[in-house]
Amino acid sequence: MKELLGLPIDASAHGPELDSLTVIVHWLMLVLFVGWGLYFLYTLFRFRQSRNPVANYHGTKSKISTYGEVAVAIVEIVLIVGFAVPLWSQRVDDFPDEKDATVIRVVAEQFAWNAHYAGKDGIFGRTDIKLVTAENPLGIDREDPDAKDDIFTINNLNFPVNKPVIIYLSSKDVIHSFGLPLFRVKQDAIPGERIPLWFIPTMTSDEIRESMTWEMSTSDTVRYQNLAVMDNYIGTDSTVLASKRDFLTQETMDLLKQTGIESIKVSMDVPTEIACAQLCGLGHFRMRGSVNSMTQQGFDEWLEVEASYLQQ
Repeated sequence: MKELLGLPIDASAHGPELDSLTVIVHWLMLVLFVGWGLYFLYTLFRFRQSRNPVANYHGTKSKISTYGEVAVAIVEIVLIVGFAVPLWSQRVDDFPDEKDATVIRVVAEQFAWNAHYAGKDGIFGRTDIKLVTAENPLGIDREDPDAKDDIFTINNLNFPVNKPVIIYLSSKDVIHSFGLPLFRVKQDAIPGERIPLWFIPTMTSDEIRESMTWEMSTSDTVRYQNLAVMDNYIGTDSTVLASKRDFLTQETMDLLKQTGIESIKVSMDVPTEIACAQLCGLGHFRMRGSVNSMTQQGFDEWLEVEASYLQQ
């Protein structure tokens, strides 16, 4: 059923549980669709005009529909109490300690996702709405000692894998919907509220990219700018035609085709994204961001590189 539903890759620890619940719900919907459909056809045949030329105002005495409704209600209660509520309570009650997690503040606005990281000291510095500018969208007060090493990114979220990630979500203006589909995360960002959420990513972006690789014919037209070559391709004269992780262009495709290569391996260069599922204005289509999940070492190196820019 999961394959039939076309669910995306699971890249978080809690993803399989959510997917299992989704599959169970769809099995229930399938049973209901088939069951009530057959019951409808039965009633059309059972109470056809040729057999019942005169209306019977007392109606049928069968309890089949009642029993069916009771059974459906019981199954739905089991799904809610036995599956949904425990999953929800786990996300609320088993909140990880911040000392053992990567803590990020995400502030939504029309039309961008602003991510705030505590620097090497692990302490978030002071922010002030009066300091908000185009260059400082979060209003970070660099005069505050704790804020001197703070880092912020726009439409780019970074975190390490195999470690809890805690996100404090808020909004500057209207309601937005923060979604990380591959990590099975979705939460509304509401003005005036700071909403916590957490998850444990289990796959790096490189691993996700590798698992999403597919074969593409060199006769096809390149229609997307976010495609990357996922193998090294060498010409007959040992010339490098394309290297792994190069962006795929139409020129590259034509060159590969001319050398006799009929198909190549490709994948999305940025396989994960921040998606907004709330219509937040006329620029809603721009409310997208990239997500980079990486090893702890890679994340630490990224923080060091970003911190070096603060010294310039």
